[in-house]
Amino acid sequence: MRHDAIVIGGSFAGLAAALYIARARRSVCIIDTGLPRNRFAEHSHGFLTHDGSAPRAMLATARSQVAAYPTARFVDGEATTATKTPDGFSVTLASGDVLESVRLVLAFGISDELPGIPGLAERWGKSVLHCPYCHGYEFSGQRLGVLHASPKSIQQAMLVSEWGPTTLYLNGGPEPDDESQAELRKRGVAIEPAMVKALHGDGSRLSSIELADGRLAATDALYVGPRTRLNSEIAQQLGCELDDAQSGPIIRTDTEKMTTVPGVYAAGDVTRGAHTVTFAAADGVMAGLAVHRSLI
Repeated sequence: MRHDAIVIGGSFAGLAAALYIARARRSVCIIDTGLPRNRFAEHSHGFLTHDGSAPRAMLATARSQVAAYPTARFVDGEATTATKTPDGFSVTLASGDVLESVRLVLAFGISDELPGIPGLAERWGKSVLHCPYCHGYEFSGQRLGVLHASPKSIQQAMLVSEWGPTTLYLNGGPEPDDESQAELRKRGVAIEPAMVKALHGDGSRLSSIELADGRLAATDALYVGPRTRLNSEIAQQLGCELDDAQSGPIIRTDTEKMTTVPGVYAAGDVTRGAHTVTFAAADGVMAGLAVHRSLI
């Protein structure tokens, strides 16, 4: 079956794009694996009218609203390859099924490459966090930590200190230069040079960080700025140009979310270094509008 547009990814960016395409009475197919990046978090914050809502519930509502449009269709599965055809694009699923469209929207998201420290992954999105704007308020005034993952971790520690007393765990990384140390001290940020051995606490709650020398540092929340990777190689397959963002590669787009390949649009975390539900939804709206206008 041929569609006006195929959207690869059914999270906030993909659903927002699909909604606007469907409201323009164009046929749109959303291919979704059901594995959104924020599935590890119990609550999402900062999105007006949904502050504190469960991400899964938000997506379920959004999906049902998109599905109510007769020109929208969902396919549960993974898109593995995409190629340019004389009059559009062909997308092959892991199942072997092939779908075709005139336009393509890439919204397959990114994944975080977490440090392999015991006790860290199971607390990700709950008491091990990446964004103080998304989750910092809930840990206000408590014992906070920042795990060194890159030179940007120094700036992250300065930022996190706005929410409470903060320790920068270098985890064997290099000592900050004199200027950075002075800035950290000015903000009350302590520096712990020892390697981090493990994280401890009941369930998903963090209570302490075990250091290599056996010390336990009481900690309620640990912030990490991990590297990220694109969830699919389809952008590269199509020849879309990528840029290096702070945490990992992103797909280059113009102001209307079109990639460097005509007819291919991208939205959400795959296109920007700042990752929030608000940004993702806004990107999706722009991509959906641009796709429709390009079809006229």
